[in-house]
Amino acid sequence: MPFDLIATSAFGLEAIVARELGALGYEAASPQTGRVAFRADAGAIARANLWLRSADRLLMRVGSFEAPDFDALFDGVYELPWQQWIGSDGHFPVSGRSVKSRLSSVPALQRCVKKAIVEKLRDAHHVRELDESGPTVAVEVALLKDSATLTIDTTGDGLHKRGYRDLSGAAPLRETMAAALVQLSFWRRERPMIDPFCGSGTICIEAAMIGRNIAPGINRSFAAESWPWLDSKLWKDAREDARASVLADLDERVVGTDIDDNAISMARRHAQRAGVADSIHFQCRPFEQLSSKRRYGCVVGNPPYGVRIDELPEVRDLYTSIPEVLAKLPTWSFFILTSWRNFESLVGRRADRRRKLYNAQLECTYFQFHGPKPGLTGR
Repeated sequence: MPFDLIATSAFGLEAIVARELGALGYEAASPQTGRVAFRADAGAIARANLWLRSADRLLMRVGSFEAPDFDALFDGVYELPWQQWIGSDGHFPVSGRSVKSRLSSVPALQRCVKKAIVEKLRDAHHVRELDESGPTVAVEVALLKDSATLTIDTTGDGLHKRGYRDLSGAAPLRETMAAALVQLSFWRRERPMIDPFCGSGTICIEAAMIGRNIAPGINRSFAAESWPWLDSKLWKDAREDARASVLADLDERVVGTDIDDNAISMARRHAQRAGVADSIHFQCRPFEQLSSKRRYGCVVGNPPYGVRIDELPEVRDLYTSIPEVLAKLPTWSFFILTSWRNFESLVGRRADRRRKLYNAQLECTYFQFHGPKPGLTGR
């Protein structure tokens, strides 16, 4: 039985998520803002949750219909086959959102949907009470221009929660965003890579996991694993396949540097927990000492930034040092995520590509400066 699935993502990462789905063998529909739809069998629920690196979560679409008023919303929700997904003891919290719709009150939407599902489950399961003591099946109602879409969340905790990061530094980058930055760069497992602002190590760790083909969700659980109707063998098989797919160590270790000793300690701990400690070299070193004997490589980084560059003297000094430091690596490619819109003026060079992204709620640009091709090895 095929399912209508939706991988959600941060704005700007939809094409990366579609590419990841394609690598798994799933054909994605044209991405919409923050959502990439595809149709696949039940095994995809396990495989996509285990393997998606840049998506936020995986939803299953239960149904869609027009809902210009609450009567239409209630009737449409009731008609859907909730008993197939939620048992008589299922716990089903309801969240909602509404955009450009007549039903604009999200709390009212949630109450209406909850009531309709309760009535349907009582009738379908032939019970009077629903104690909601069983597995969680989180429901979302999304209204866009009076069209309602009902989904259930197969993921649980967001996909960025890989399980390796138990300590947090200042302004940590989400694992899903870090994985996307690496995939948007020219880096490959046989090439050198440096993150000179590595913080707690997320970009380096995600790169090492990509290079060694380690499934990002291999060490965590998902909401759908507790659902009785979804065969547990699907999860067992998907995990066994993922473990068998891990590649040997990288040809050259990823390098992460930072000026903060505590950040480097956290980075080493997280790399150990992620199983990639041997694939990364972390070192406490200021940005202005960035260097490499390798002729070609990639710098991928997320330097500290404020809303204004002059807010913190140390941030200002770091940014003003960037042109001189990058000049030390004239044949390298640089990929920098920052909220400072005048970054190109500072570097004195127009980026070859720019991509608008959101780091949490902050609008940023991913500036991509391409170095020359390293001969036959490819970019």
